[in-house]
Amino acid sequence: MNEQHWVLIDTETTGMVAPIYVVELGAQKMQGWEPVGPAFRRLLNQNQDIPSEASRVHGYTREILERDGEPATVVYREFAAYAGGLPIVAFNLEYDLDEVLTPEWKRLGIKPIGPPGFCALRLAQRLLDPVPAGNCKLQTLRQYYRLPERGAHTALGDVETVADLLANVLRPIAESRQLQSWADICTYAEAKWFPSRIAFGRFRGRHFLDARNDQTLHGWLRWLAASKSDRSAQMGRWYLERLELDDARHEATEPVTAITGIGAQESNGSALAHMSVVIFVDPHIEQLRQLVAAARLRLAEIEAGYMKDRHAVDMTQAAVFKLMRVHYQTRDRLRLVIDYRSKYLKTLLRGGEGEAEQVAQEYGSAKTQADSNYAEVDASVGKRKRLSHDEKNELKTLWKRLVRLYHPDRFAHQPDKIETYNKLTRAINQAREDGDIARLREIANDPHGFILRKGWASLDFDDGAEIQSMRRLLDTLQIEILTAMDSLNDLHESPEFELHQLCARKPSLLDEIAAEQAKAIAAEIAQLESQAAQLQSEISDLVGHSEGRIA
Repeated sequence: MNEQHWVLIDTETTGMVAPIYVVELGAQKMQGWEPVGPAFRRLLNQNQDIPSEASRVHGYTREILERDGEPATVVYREFAAYAGGLPIVAFNLEYDLDEVLTPEWKRLGIKPIGPPGFCALRLAQRLLDPVPAGNCKLQTLRQYYRLPERGAHTALGDVETVADLLANVLRPIAESRQLQSWADICTYAEAKWFPSRIAFGRFRGRHFLDARNDQTLHGWLRWLAASKSDRSAQMGRWYLERLELDDARHEATEPVTAITGIGAQESNGSALAHMSVVIFVDPHIEQLRQLVAAARLRLAEIEAGYMKDRHAVDMTQAAVFKLMRVHYQTRDRLRLVIDYRSKYLKTLLRGGEGEAEQVAQEYGSAKTQADSNYAEVDASVGKRKRLSHDEKNELKTLWKRLVRLYHPDRFAHQPDKIETYNKLTRAINQAREDGDIARLREIANDPHGFILRKGWASLDFDDGAEIQSMRRLLDTLQIEILTAMDSLNDLHESPEFELHQLCARKPSLLDEIAAEQAKAIAAEIAQLESQAAQLQSEISDLVGHSEGRIA
């Protein structure tokens, strides 16, 4: 494998619906598991509109590509010279090569530029099975294995991430399974294989080897093998064959990845804390303690990153609110006036002035509540403060102490203690959102004392000594890690985070955006005022006086 040369590629396209056009092509020559030489990246101008759903993912528009892109034939001629006929590998080879590039080359009259190699996605799915990160999405794996950020959803950025994944995560597992040559890797990736955990149906999440002791599951696998669907039947037969093989027990205990790289920043004298990939087979209690400690550290780092970015986003949103509050509140008051004047008119015509007056009273209550809501938001915004560099670091340190509280499964059958756990979690999260370092410091330094002062039921924060208990704790932490990663991804993909990043690069942009929004809202306010005045005129014409006026 170490002597084999090949090319790793990725594409960004106009979407999933044919005809698919490439808008960015990224590639990196590889020797064995490592990149060699410069990377290749080109934007392609194919004179095609980019669907908004695709543009939101990779950021390219027709205007950008017309400005910065090159003709497709020129790009592929240069890529052919770069690739030199070497085998082509992609994270999803079936899509990038079979569904995107091959049809495009045929459309352009270009001969295939290189033979297919292996699919890196299929290799990852099999080597990592059962996948500890929950799924094999590239960015999920990048975060889970703490690989460098390379520019998600750009062709070259994804190529670099796949190269990191291959070198740091997949290579040691492949070598531990004696996959030494290029042919070994290709054969292993392309071999008929199905996930060890059932991915669908009534047994979703169960390991197929559970069928050894579960006749209901075994019967379901036999039913699957007899399916009229060829793919379903192949899957069922594959599982049954594995159950019957003499080496099935070896397959069941084949090393799998657990937590990777999660203790690299905190030395505790353990080799496990410094490994890029932790591989274990039925670890004993001390190994489990080390894995739990590493998982807690990983969770702390993700949560601290989320906390820092969430606070920064909230500060930007608070600044927008302060600049725009008067405009927002004026617009919302007018909307409320229009809603209630319309309701007043309908009620007046159908039920008379007595019933209409009730609408006017309802408006008074609604107006008071709306004003109160704005006052609460204003007060909440006023509480938030920008944190210094030292304060941000202290928040991260405090959060690392607090992650030891993450094992609610222990209290699942103790209602008073699970209530305490939930209250404590809410207190921690609220302090985090408010940037309340004093409160976080109080909880982290003495959680027992904090709980006692609140009058809540006491909690035991020790991990316990049973292997089964430690495994449940590790599973819980794994779920928390994946949940935290999803939250961080959602935040980073939000328009609020994009606004924060833009304003961080150009602080004056916030005032510019507020000024533009103010113009737009001013125009809307003018329309609303006209509509409100028209409704009031209709009311005055009907009742002949200003009683019941909604203003």
